[in-house]
Amino acid sequence: MSTATAAKPQARQPGKRSRRMPLPVLLLVIAGVLVLTSVVRLITGADGITSTGQMSTALELAVPIGLAGLGGLWAERAGVVNIGLEGMMILGTWFGAWAGYQWGPWTGVVFGIIGGALGAVLHAIATVTFNVNHIVSGVALNILALGATRYLSKFTFENAPQGSSKQSPPIDSLGDFSIPGLTDWLDTLNSKHWFLVSDIGGLLGGLVTDLSPLTVIAVALVPLSWWVLWRTAFGLRLRSCGENPVAAESLGVNVYKYKYIAVIISGGFAGLGGAFLSIVASNVYLDGQTAGRGYIGLAAMIFGNWMPGGLALGAGLFGYTDSLNLRGGTVNVHALILLLAILLVFGAAYLAWKKKYVPAVITVVIAALMFLWYATTNEVPRQLVTATPYIVTLLVLSLSAQSLRMPKADGMPYRKGQGK
Repeated sequence: MSTATAAKPQARQPGKRSRRMPLPVLLLVIAGVLVLTSVVRLITGADGITSTGQMSTALELAVPIGLAGLGGLWAERAGVVNIGLEGMMILGTWFGAWAGYQWGPWTGVVFGIIGGALGAVLHAIATVTFNVNHIVSGVALNILALGATRYLSKFTFENAPQGSSKQSPPIDSLGDFSIPGLTDWLDTLNSKHWFLVSDIGGLLGGLVTDLSPLTVIAVALVPLSWWVLWRTAFGLRLRSCGENPVAAESLGVNVYKYKYIAVIISGGFAGLGGAFLSIVASNVYLDGQTAGRGYIGLAAMIFGNWMPGGLALGAGLFGYTDSLNLRGGTVNVHALILLLAILLVFGAAYLAWKKKYVPAVITVVIAALMFLWYATTNEVPRQLVTATPYIVTLLVLSLSAQSLRMPKADGMPYRKGQGK
């Protein structure tokens, strides 16, 4: 009797933690948000919120966040929490710039990946071999990477032409390209400011305008990671190490090996994101260039429920909010306050439908305050625009926390043979 009772909650638990939004529902939600955005654009006259330039900038800013998040995905699917993504990105920016200005940008990209992977090796040795707490190891790596790159810059870049202790010499560009004909047509469509059609034109136009080859590679890595992790035997073994390493070991999987591989790949992705910052987003290495993007990448991964597609959506959201800061975003952010208020109304209706009346009332009150804020102001303070990416990060994580399902053994210590 007691055994059956004890087994009952365990049987229910996976069902509780494995809730995922079906793809048709997700596409319907995205389409609904796009329609509401178009309505808000027409009401406010803030045409910049869906302009081709805004979307192109958002894509460029989303790439390093997405690469960091993709790195976190690989590590955590193998059971290793990678708070050290920020440090690995820092190493990627420095090594990418150091090699890039001497031997060319593509060499810089390769060295950026190597730099991030070197940081990942340290994290793997600490967490996998010596069972150091994953959070402690990651934070230590972030501090070490920051100090090491500042020290290296003093005698590497300081005496170089056009360099200093906080900046590398300029790096040659990888170049960029647009799709002939399609880019101009979508830009013209966007400039018409028609309902929904122009917004779709701006969104698609941003995806095919002034693309760096590295952007194309980064975007392609998302479906490639999904295919490797969910459609190959290698991916199945790797994910089993993050779900139940003892069971994986009993089936002959070398858990240590797969954890090392996953963390090193994770560091390579983060290093590639860092190289993107110093070679594509800017043509120089700057001290503090990552600006917390490793942490935001981790947030994008969590928002995406440890799945590549959701991660890409999270990176796009954070990249878009970051782009508002670069393109005169005070008016655009003010328009987005109205969009957020409308979305909160829909959220309150959904909560009421689920009979969660107290959260529904709280959501309605917040929505009313947002409407009041929009109605009584014409623009938002510049400081709020600068803080928007970080505010959105906190909001998204707090709102999505209830439906997340992390790998079961993520961050848990593991010793070879512990199941015997």
